[in-house]
Amino acid sequence: MNIGIIQASSQVGKNKLIFDTVKKYAAGSEIINFGCTEDEPDRYSYIEISVLAGMLLSSGAVDFIVTGCSSGQGMMLACNSFPGVLCGYAPTPMDAYLFAQINNGNAVSLPLGEEYTWAGYENFDATVAKLFSEPFGQGYPKGEAARKLRDTELLKQIRRSSQRAAVDLLESLDGDFVRSILRKQNVIGYILEHGHGGIVDWLQAR
Repeated sequence: MNIGIIQASSQVGKNKLIFDTVKKYAAGSEIINFGCTEDEPDRYSYIEISVLAGMLLSSGAVDFIVTGCSSGQGMMLACNSFPGVLCGYAPTPMDAYLFAQINNGNAVSLPLGEEYTWAGYENFDATVAKLFSEPFGQGYPKGEAARKLRDTELLKQIRRSSQRAAVDLLESLDGDFVRSILRKQNVIGYILEHGHGGIVDWLQAR
C-alpha cells in the first residue's frame, strides 16, 4: 500500500508526528510525506488539501491518505466531497479500527489540534496503531462480517452513482482556487509521475 501524508497548514507542527507514527505502524507500506510543513512558503486550507488528497487517490498515485486539520471534522467532510474518496474521522483507537474493518475507506482524518497534552499524544499513537493493526476490510464483529462488508460495498456503489466525475468537478472550480492547488508542486509532480487516467490528462493540459 502507498500511503500519502498530507494535512492542512494550520497544523504544520504535527506533520512530522503524523509521518513518523504512520511509518512506525504501517509496516510494509511506502509512506510519502506531502506536508504541509513549516518550511513551505505557501499555506493551504483544509479545503485545498482535501482536493489535493482526492486527486492523489483518484489518479491512483496513492492507495490511502492520512490527513487532518484542527478538529479533523472539516477535513473529513471536505475529503468526502471529492468523487471516489471515502474518508473516516478517527479521534480514538476504536474509531480507527472500526473504520478500517467495516467501512474500508481510502482516507482517514485525525483531530490534530485537540487535547495534545501527554495523554493526547498517547491517544494519537494508539489510534494510528489500531488503524493499521490488521488488513483493511475484514468486517466487524467477525460474526457479522459478511453482512457488514455487503453494506460497505453498497455504500460505495451508491456514492459512485451519486457523484460526478473527478475531472468534471475540477473543471467546475474557481480559477484562483485551481491555481492555488497547482502551486503544491510536490503533490502535482507525484501525480504526474505515478498517477494515471483523467486526472493526469487534466494536469498535463493545463
